[in-house]
Formats: sequence, structure tokens, C-alpha cells
Amino acid sequence: MAQGNFSRVTEFILLGLSDTRELQVLFFIIFFLAYTMVLLGNLLIIVTVRTDPKLSSPMYFLLCNLSFIDICCTSVTAPRMLVDLLSQRKAIIVFEGCIAQLFFLHFVGSSEMFLLTVMAYDRYTAICKPLHYTAIMSRWACWVLVCSCWAGGFLHSITQTLLTIQLPFCGPNTIDNYFCDVQPVIRLACADIYVTEWLMASNSGLISLGCFLVLVTSYTLILVSIRVRLTQGHWKALSTCASHVVVVILFFVPCIFIYLRPFCTFPFDKYVCVIYTIFSPVMNPLIYTLRNNEVKESMWRLWKCCRV
Repeated sequence: MAQGNFSRVTEFILLGLSDTRELQVLFFIIFFLAYTMVLLGNLLIIVTVRTDPKLSSPMYFLLCNLSFIDICCTSVTAPRMLVDLLSQRKAIIVFEGCIAQLFFLHFVGSSEMFLLTVMAYDRYTAICKPLHYTAIMSRWACWVLVCSCWAGGFLHSITQTLLTIQLPFCGPNTIDNYFCDVQPVIRLACADIYVTEWLMASNSGLISLGCFLVLVTSYTLILVSIRVRLTQGHWKALSTCASHVVVVILFFVPCIFIYLRPFCTFPFDKYVCVIYTIFSPVMNPLIYTLRNNEVKESMWRLWKCCRV
């Protein structure tokens, strides 16, 4: 700590997921395999979509961006967590590093929320307004929507970061988590955080809940639209939507649970965070490829080309 008129925290100690050596080794194996799957699975989707002209529809363009965001989201927390699981001492992260991790996590995390909402809109347009789909979801419109997702994520994250760094940190510096997040960090502040917690809950929590409600509404409208005309094409679209719903549940429900609760934390919160920081990005490639014959066929063609 730096000495002056008051002591200011210059580093944070992360307690991680467990202090039991056997569990740390087990967690390392599980999360190393999971992180490897995130990298390889999402990179494979990106390469497949970018190299196959048959996968040029807006749905695959958005899927490619989702894979990129998943890689970024997991890479913010997973590498540091893996190193800490093998370390004999508590993880120490400097103040600036903690704030940077907080910023990038919320940046890519909220961008993914907005992108999943855009993907739901894409499915709604494709199924409910097929004659206007090409005009509505043009390549230019897709780029605008994706850039808007990143811009919205940046705006959200910079707001959270500014609310955090304006607080004085001069006392406790131990975080019961495996990464720096807004809620555990601001609770270490040497100030009244009542207003700050409400602002952050309104920001993160309501964004999560709002996007989730939009998604639920979108998929409900899709179900209502196709309930009386279930042709083979509509069954395929419905199957695609079902996979999207699984992704949405895995990502949004834990986020709503964590961020829509001011003044309240539970010891198991850090294990809930594992769902949306690690396991949701792992599931995305599996869900989008195993349930999509076009992607699987493209991957098979790519594999045969690589063997030649």
C-alpha cells in the first residue's frame, strides 16, 4: 500500500475457487480442457464460416462474431485462473490490472448479450418475415448491428469502470473470487456504496434482464408464428431457435442472478460465474455445430481439403 494522508490499496488478493490442493488440481484439469475446447471450437467455427461461401447468410455472419466474442470473454478470466490454480500462494493482481480485467469482462460480456439479442431478431425476421429477410438483414445492416453491439458493450463497461475507480480503496483487499468483478471489488471500498450499488445493479442487472426479456419475446413470437404451418423448413428453423434458447439460458440466467442483486452476495456466487465465463462459451460451438448440418458438412469439407 502507498503511504500518504491515507493508505491506498495498490493490489488485490484473489482467493480463487478453492484452497484445497486436490481440488485445485481437479479444477485445473477441468478448466484447462474447457478453455482448450473454447479456443479450438470457436476458432474452427470462425475458419469454417470465413472459408465456405455457402455459409454467407446473416445467421452465420453473426455466429462467427459470437465465436470471436466467446474467445475474448473466456480469455479475460481463464488464463489467469489456470495459473492461480497451480500457484502455491494466493493470487495477487495489481489495482490497475484488476480494473482492466473488470473493464474487458463487462465489455465483451455485455457485447455478447447484445449480439445474442440481434441473433434472436435475425431468426425472428427469417421465420416471421421471410419475404423481407434479405432486405432487412443485408450485409450492411449486419455490420451496423454488430458494431452497435460492441459500442453498447463499451458504453456499459466504461460506465461500470468509472463508477468503480472513483471509489476510495484504503482497507481490505481480499476478493473471494477467481477474477475481479464489479460487485466484490466495490464492497472493499472505504465509502458508502449504497448509491453506487443501485447504479450498477440498474446498469448490469437491467441490461441482462432487458435483453433476456427481448429474447424471450422474440422466440415466443416465432413459436406463435409457426404453430399452424410447421413445414419441413419451419421445423429446421424451430430446431435452430431451440439451440439458441439453450445458449440464452446458459448465459443470461447466471448473469441475472449475479448482477440484479444489490447489497447481497452468496459464497457460491463465484461458482455461478463459472457458468457464463467458462461453460457457456464451451457449449456454444457444440450447440451450433452438432445441431446444424450445414456447418458440419462445411467442417467436413474443410477437413478433407486440409488432408489433401
